Amino acid sequence: MRKLILTLLVFLGVVACKTNPFTGKSTLNFYPNSQIFPTAFAQYDQFLGENKVVKGTKDAQMIVAVGQRIASAAERWLNANGYPGYLKDYKWEYNLVQDDAVNAWCMPGGKIVFYTGILPIAQSETGIAVVMGHEVAHALADHGAQRMSAGMLQQLGAVAGNVAISDPQKRNAFNQAYGIGSSVGVMLPFSRSHETEADRIGLQIMAIAGYNPDEAANLWRRMKANSGGQAPPEFLSTHPSNDTRINNLMAWAPEAKREAAKYGVTSFK
Repeated sequence: MRKLILTLLVFLGVVACKTNPFTGKSTLNFYPNSQIFPTAFAQYDQFLGENKVVKGTKDAQMIVAVGQRIASAAERWLNANGYPGYLKDYKWEYNLVQDDAVNAWCMPGGKIVFYTGILPIAQSETGIAVVMGHEVAHALADHGAQRMSAGMLQQLGAVAGNVAISDPQKRNAFNQAYGIGSSVGVMLPFSRSHETEADRIGLQIMAIAGYNPDEAANLWRRMKANSGGQAPPEFLSTHPSNDTRINNLMAWAPEAKREAAKYGVTSFK
């Protein structure tokens, strides 16, 4: 049993690699779009059915318009860089949901929700584009599938340890150490790396769509002010700290403008 688990771990790590077109890096992904997208679409529809979706307002229309513009910019980049058809299984959808939470999220395959609570922080169409670019980037980079894949490996590692250790006391000690170590040392950094990657990809896409990437750092300054400085230490968080994000976005904005210039975009909203 132990050899079978270890062999499976090695096999999955070798064969389940997919290239991220925006970074050129190999990513861990056991789940093809054909498997994960239908489930995500069904869960998204269920969520919309259980929550108050805002329709027909200026804000709701802006969410859709910005989303379409960002997705079109992403497709333009992909086509120009040798990835035609990359988005063929995506079914983009953008909905505004009545909720005070300062949040937005994206499910695999391009199903996006903005909560009304984030609109005062966004302040403008360009602020919405910052958030939208980030969420679209999560979908483009298959971050949802990667998190599921990493979670599978984490579970298999725990099973392997429990099979290998016969002594109950040692097994309990292993489970405690493994739970903390794999979370703080692996899963949380993995999540933070996704957020950082989505920030960078999203910044470039929003710039290609004609939105000023300089606004991204300003939005995160407002997010920091809104939080009142209340946040866990970065190493215990799924997200980079506000200050880390602000510094990164400031450093990356010129790069995003240069990328946009390749597509003839030199002025921004």
